[in-house]
Amino acid sequence: MADRIASVRRRLELALAERVGAVRVLWRRSMQLRVVLSTVAMSSVVVLVLGLVLQTQIADRLLQGKQQAALIQADISRQNLERDLARVDPDRDGTQSTLDEALDRLTSSGSGSDSRDAGAFEAVLVAGTEPLGATSTSGTATSAAPEDSQATSEPSSGPASVVPPQLRDPVLKGFLATKYVTVSEPGHADVPALIVGQPVRTAGRNLQLYLIFPLSAEQRTLALIQSTLALAGLALLGLLAGISSIVTRQVVRPVRQAADVAERFADGHLDERMPVYGDDEVARLAESYNEMAASIQQQIHQLEEFGALQRRFTSDVSHELRTPLTTVRMAAEVLHAQAEDLDAVAQRSAQLLVDELDRFESLLGDLLEISRLDAGVAELANERVDIRDIVRRSAETVRHLVDETATPLLLDLTEDADAEVDPRRVERILRNLLANAIDHGESRPIEVRVAADEHAVAVVVRDHGIGLKPGEAGLVFNRFWRADPSRQRRSGGTGLGLAISLEDARLQGGWLQAWGETDHGAVFRLTLPRTAGALLRTSPLPLIPVTGAPAGAEPGIREAAATTGTALPPPTGEIPAVRSGDDDEGPAAGGDGPGSAETDRPGAVSGRGETW
Repeated sequence: MADRIASVRRRLELALAERVGAVRVLWRRSMQLRVVLSTVAMSSVVVLVLGLVLQTQIADRLLQGKQQAALIQADISRQNLERDLARVDPDRDGTQSTLDEALDRLTSSGSGSDSRDAGAFEAVLVAGTEPLGATSTSGTATSAAPEDSQATSEPSSGPASVVPPQLRDPVLKGFLATKYVTVSEPGHADVPALIVGQPVRTAGRNLQLYLIFPLSAEQRTLALIQSTLALAGLALLGLLAGISSIVTRQVVRPVRQAADVAERFADGHLDERMPVYGDDEVARLAESYNEMAASIQQQIHQLEEFGALQRRFTSDVSHELRTPLTTVRMAAEVLHAQAEDLDAVAQRSAQLLVDELDRFESLLGDLLEISRLDAGVAELANERVDIRDIVRRSAETVRHLVDETATPLLLDLTEDADAEVDPRRVERILRNLLANAIDHGESRPIEVRVAADEHAVAVVVRDHGIGLKPGEAGLVFNRFWRADPSRQRRSGGTGLGLAISLEDARLQGGWLQAWGETDHGAVFRLTLPRTAGALLRTSPLPLIPVTGAPAGAEPGIREAAATTGTALPPPTGEIPAVRSGDDDEGPAAGGDGPGSAETDRPGAVSGRGETW
């Protein structure tokens, strides 16, 4: 039973949390709701304050009018009693009957036309000098029947017990006095009343006259006024809410339309424009936005035309240069073949000519390839291959650089990693990464690791050289960018290798990412889907390393298991899916998107227990 109650409570808490969250989201996203609710809240405070002030003023006016009419009625009653009791001595026998008769004439006659203004009343006539009746400490008097007054020590007529002692004291001293009390009658609800007391002259000593005016009519009038004010306040709040909603809608609707048009414009619909109505501020905003959109559209078209012209120019120049390049190469090969018959200076010149022609030919090839990629005409030749074989072939293509620089190149190819890729493009990517690592590795060990999971295959190339400064990890894939322009390239690169590699990775639906830290080397990670066109969510290998360079590594290319360098991160949840190659940005979390650069050194060990 306790578990069931706890379960119901959790469900209620979750439902409440969902409702609160929905309200918060709606509050943040709806300006119209915020304006309407704020207007209603502030108007409620104003209406409440005005209602209280108005109710107080009306109540005061009602009581003042009642009190004035009561005083007039009291004065008329006093005059009548003094005329009737002018020859009566209260200390003689038979006073009680005389008082009763006088009080009956007073209450039945309703003397004076002004009595109607004061309303109905009860009269009390007391001949004694001591307080009669009982009064509670709260000021609520309990009325007694007229016959109860007969039992008192002093003669009186009427419900004398209702009169509080605080009112009798000034009357006994000869003053006119008033007091508001609450009269409680058996079997009836408490009724507020106004009591007016004053002395009445007789042939002997003075009597005390008290007139009790019930305030039931004023209480009903005040209740009616309160309900009227409440209904009027609610109607006013509803009217204000409706008016503020309509006014806010007139302002918010153009803003929403502008937001929708801006989103569609940002999505590539460059012909989207805001409708213009009238000549007000919103119309001027729409005109300004339309002018801005037209200017941006024109600039984008100009940039597209310039880019197309640039690509055509690059392609045409590259093609046109191939013929003279072929002629110059043939002449250079003739000179190089006869270099033994030339002097030392001529031999050196012939060798430099051949080397520069090789670099120039490579540059032309890269320019043609980047032109095809920019034009979107590059084609894939996918086939299922073992990525480890491509890594071995790529390593062999840079063997001369490895031997020349005495660099240890360690290959960790222990995991199966077959995938459906374009082997030529993957080999070009890895060749560029290896050549770049050798150029900047300072003859320190270079580590290559291949890993795969159910959905992706990854290759990480890490060097322990000069590394990258903060912010440079996002620039390494720019065309012709160099971290240190004065640094000599051992591989004779053209400056387009990493840019072409990034485009090759995107073309196959993959990621190519970089990380670097000064004096700690750099890491490049290539991640490709195992099936062409599949979605990439995460990479089998992390990007940020946690260990230093392996000690005692000998120069040359070697396959070695369990190389050091990077630890797999613990599983912290799936990264949102991104169709690789369609977007330039990758998953929002974890730094596993294409083109992202991670800059913080990790301090955690892999949840899978692997380190390389």
